[in-house]
Amino acid sequence: MKFKIFVSGVQKELKEERFSVKEIIAEHVLLKEYFKVFLFEDSPAKSKSAKTAYIDEVRKCGIYLGILGNEYGAVSKNDLSATEQEFREAQRTSKDVLIYIKGKDDTKREKRLKKLISEIKDEDTGYKYKRFNTIPELKNNIYESLIDFLREKGIVGRQTFDSSVCEDADFKDIDEDKIRRFLRTAKSRRNFPLDVTSPVKDVLTHLNLLKSGKLTNAAVLLFGKEPHKYFLQAEVKCLHLHGTEIEKPFDSYHIYKGAIFEQIDNALGFVLDRLKRPVIPEPGKAATLRPFEIPEFAVREAIVNAVAHRDYNSSASVQVNVFIDRIEIWNPGKLPPQLTVELLKQPHPSFPQNPLICEPFYLAGYIERAGSGTIEMIKQCRKNNLPEPEFSQKMGHFITVLWKDIFTEKYLSGIGLNERQLKAVNYVKIKGRINNAQYRDITGTSARTALRELRQLTEIGMLDKMGGTGQSAHYALAKAKFVIGKQKENPS
Repeated sequence: MKFKIFVSGVQKELKEERFSVKEIIAEHVLLKEYFKVFLFEDSPAKSKSAKTAYIDEVRKCGIYLGILGNEYGAVSKNDLSATEQEFREAQRTSKDVLIYIKGKDDTKREKRLKKLISEIKDEDTGYKYKRFNTIPELKNNIYESLIDFLREKGIVGRQTFDSSVCEDADFKDIDEDKIRRFLRTAKSRRNFPLDVTSPVKDVLTHLNLLKSGKLTNAAVLLFGKEPHKYFLQAEVKCLHLHGTEIEKPFDSYHIYKGAIFEQIDNALGFVLDRLKRPVIPEPGKAATLRPFEIPEFAVREAIVNAVAHRDYNSSASVQVNVFIDRIEIWNPGKLPPQLTVELLKQPHPSFPQNPLICEPFYLAGYIERAGSGTIEMIKQCRKNNLPEPEFSQKMGHFITVLWKDIFTEKYLSGIGLNERQLKAVNYVKIKGRINNAQYRDITGTSARTALRELRQLTEIGMLDKMGGTGQSAHYALAKAKFVIGKQKENPS
């Protein structure tokens, strides 16, 4: 059964927003199974008046989705706009009503529309409304609302994606060699009880990867010969960029498919191959390698988390972008409701998005089950005098940013800093911040000179000023995008 959605809103003003509803349904593997969209632009009335046709379609639809901008719309003989007539019909026939209001400034809207919005916002009416500014925001809001709708109907939420049966898959789709490799690793790392020669069915049963004797989605993703045959979204896209933005031509671009263990290993290899790792020559000894410019653990943890905790109902891929100054890892989905970005920086329990996937990851040594990964990432970046990893939620994705130390000795000496400024930048790299008094202490200069030289460091994008003015003012390492853009070079 598909639920029909009637899209309402002033056609001329909100043309792009109206069509975005159709796009989010069409591009999402779960939503397109349960919803279809009615847009009047797709099938204009021919034999009936526009008013009658609109109202008929509202009656046929299960969901009324209204998008409100600044315009009320042209009024008809009954002195109501088409948008308000459609809303009243949905109200009269007790349809599920979803409202999306563009922008936050209600003072700019036409008077009749402001009155309608006030009614919708009244808590006593019980209408669900969300605000948005951009098309991606609108799409994300619609996605969340429709998933909530399916949960309320009991259609989703009764089981996780990874525990659902993978229709049409059978044991011929499972790669026995992958099972054997997993067993060897799990026995070595976690003392897994099953023998390496155990039958495939016994292994999958022990891991709870069968449901009524059928393969679950997790079984196919973990050990399938071609998981991509069933899950087009199960892939990791890796890009290596020349600068600080996503711009063509890419230095290199790979899409890794296959079982999700392989996706992680290949994506990690892609990143590490592009990170610097200086060789230290020592007289009379073999040359030794320094650690990577970003701790390997932090890179691995970010990629593993993206694959393990992503929303597999989303049609989007995991994406890893290697820039000159940072690595960004994007995975579709949101943090579980029990967690926030700030809580990731504190001791916290683990809330796996895909528990049947996470258990084999744990047994193979890819993850722990203590929620300690993000804390260790922060610790290791600090230990290497790097900025802390950044975690954020944007456009339906969870994003991790790992910053490089681009302020190397060679780079700093090439941009004209004096000895005092070089000493101050190195101080900030170790301590995290500096103020005027600390600048004077480590350089032996006057307050006036310290202020002037700190200003110079902010003007070229080396430091960011924080904390207001006076004694509260301090300076932290900038992210260096502006500096890189000025210098037009790849610092080493």
